[in-house]
Amino acid sequence: MRTHQSDDELMSEVARLVDELDPPPPGLVGRALFAVAIDTGLRDLDDVEFEVARWAERTLAGVRGGGPGMLKFFVDDLTVMINVTRTGERQRIDGWLVPAGAHGVEVRVVDHPTTATTADEGGRFVLTEVPRGTTQLLVRMHAEQSRTVLTPTVDL
Repeated sequence: MRTHQSDDELMSEVARLVDELDPPPPGLVGRALFAVAIDTGLRDLDDVEFEVARWAERTLAGVRGGGPGMLKFFVDDLTVMINVTRTGERQRIDGWLVPAGAHGVEVRVVDHPTTATTADEGGRFVLTEVPRGTTQLLVRMHAEQSRTVLTPTVDL
């Protein structure tokens, strides 16, 4: 007489086979944790609420998409547009905020320190020597109400 495996045993065997035959890509867990982690700087705010921007569009540079190119994000009344230019092993990020203002901008890259700057009154900001990798922008709006906006993560 043949015995049947319990549901738990069967699911354990399926999980083992999936891990063996189709393992997750290297670094996936770290990138996922980075994408959902709240930066230490956010914990220091009186109000830890933040808004997550959405993709508006992505235009790749080069014929075959050889560079990250132009990225655009938006949330309610804020648009964040960046142009990424590779400079050797690093990259330069030129950005614009609409509506314009001297808002704080931070760039977080997995396994690297945060790079920060302040946009000028026209909403323009530049960050040079930004490492490549899984990246997220954080904009600290300084208007009537302080608010923090996070972009989705993107591999740059």
